[in-house]
Amino acid sequence: MICSFSHCRRCSMDTSPPTPDPGGPRRDFAVSDQGPPSFEGLLGRLGAGGRRQRLLLALTCLPCLLLGLGAGSDALFTLTPPRHCRDPNSTQFPENATCWDPRCHSWEYGGLPALTNNPVTEWSLDCFRGWIVPLEQLCFLLGFAAGALLLGHLADSVGRRGTLLLALALGCPAGVLAAFAASPSVFMLGRCLWGAMLGGMELSLYLSRLELCCPPQRLPVTMAADLLMVGGHFLLLGLALACGGWRVLQGVMAAGLGLCLLYGCPGLYPDSPRWLLATRRTAQAKEILIALAQGSGSQESEAQEALEELDNACHLPAAAQISFRAVLSCRNIWKNVLILGFTTFIAHAICHCYLLAWESQEDPRANFYLCYLLSSGSAGLACLFLCLSVDRYGRRGILLLTTTLAGIASLILLGLGEYLNDAARRTFSILGLFSSHAAGSLSIFFASEVIPTVIRGKGLGLILAVASLGGLSAPLLRLREQHGSFLEHIVLASLNILALLCLMLLPESKRKGLPEGLRDGELYRRPSLLRRAGGGESRDSEGATRRDDVPLLSTPNPAS
Repeated sequence: MICSFSHCRRCSMDTSPPTPDPGGPRRDFAVSDQGPPSFEGLLGRLGAGGRRQRLLLALTCLPCLLLGLGAGSDALFTLTPPRHCRDPNSTQFPENATCWDPRCHSWEYGGLPALTNNPVTEWSLDCFRGWIVPLEQLCFLLGFAAGALLLGHLADSVGRRGTLLLALALGCPAGVLAAFAASPSVFMLGRCLWGAMLGGMELSLYLSRLELCCPPQRLPVTMAADLLMVGGHFLLLGLALACGGWRVLQGVMAAGLGLCLLYGCPGLYPDSPRWLLATRRTAQAKEILIALAQGSGSQESEAQEALEELDNACHLPAAAQISFRAVLSCRNIWKNVLILGFTTFIAHAICHCYLLAWESQEDPRANFYLCYLLSSGSAGLACLFLCLSVDRYGRRGILLLTTTLAGIASLILLGLGEYLNDAARRTFSILGLFSSHAAGSLSIFFASEVIPTVIRGKGLGLILAVASLGGLSAPLLRLREQHGSFLEHIVLASLNILALLCLMLLPESKRKGLPEGLRDGELYRRPSLLRRAGGGESRDSEGATRRDDVPLLSTPNPAS
């Protein structure tokens, strides 16, 4: 077969990926010298925004409502209601006191918010057994991290669709196991596996959603999915009121996610065509792109020409599994991942520090509702803020702004907290909560844009795992009975300031194509800070032009 590309001399001579623009792949959608054309170019010629593409994007977003239910349920299941403790001799302890007498097995619990009972009240997980509650929270978060890491590695090998179906097939029985648990140990095991399923499901949906979008679509579609997840947190309270018992609620959530197994029906939810092209599975990618072209409104002749070019492209062998040594040698990719992982960890770890100003022992039920709704509401507002600002001012600039605001709120609460009245303290805590949610969401989204497609599952899985590990700060503090909260806030605020110094080393990915191979990711960087920032284009050692010489808060659109 003769190649249709004039620059492709010998297909079998060179199977290395093309050399991209270091500031990110160009938007001129030129066909690469070797291999299939870029995915952005194909979407542009086939007609992005067609009915089929919109349907697939909707299918990747709708399960986020169920993910929000599963992620928020841990707050209800581990809540300790007001109680009175009595020993066998009927000597009353003070309300909410801690008893370490192993003979004490009688608790008189007050009312729970939303639910009529939960594992704490059913198995009397207080007194000398109180350590089980934060341990369950740790197992749930560690399970989420493990699922994101392991299934992220699998997503780069077998595909996004296969990873999603595997997470559902293994996780739904885990949800049923937690619902019918007869002891706290079985419940912790079920919740750990349930968390792993949620981590793998969120990762695979995030990858499929991102890789199906054109550059202008990525931010609004991602924020819409995040808003649906926040909506799941609000829906959880109503669903808990309707279910009553915690076992019914857990069973309903498992059944809801079980419906997502319908995504395995042939033709309903295909694999990511971008990943198929990046791994040189051209025949499978063409079938999906043909379905995307139908009903897209594009000219039939232009769509047919694009598919013919894809069919006549150099038939390179399927990409082999990338070795761990090759990934370790990519210093620029690791730099971007480590910086964004560090920012993600700090943003998710410091969130609960801002909620301490709202805690009150007078009415635990009102305190729970207030903190829960405040956290979910600030996360929703953060998504709206990112949707309105990030495409205008750039990823790097808004991430710097939100991280700075979180640091300012922390410094004021730590240094001037005792001199402020309740209204001022709560105002700065809301500011910190809002900015930390925004920084955490944007860090994950930013990382997904700068990690190459061939290892995006591994890289994004690492970022989501780090975010889950950041959430461990709350149960660890609860395990220590809130001792050391001030010191923990100081450490996290200091690390937040350190993160500010690293953000300037990141590239700007605003409205640029996603990097596909390792070489694309290595060249996806900003020039050295020691170089002049506005004096024209700079070049790397291989002569490739950088176009990332822009101010942090003023990122003009790349030339089309």
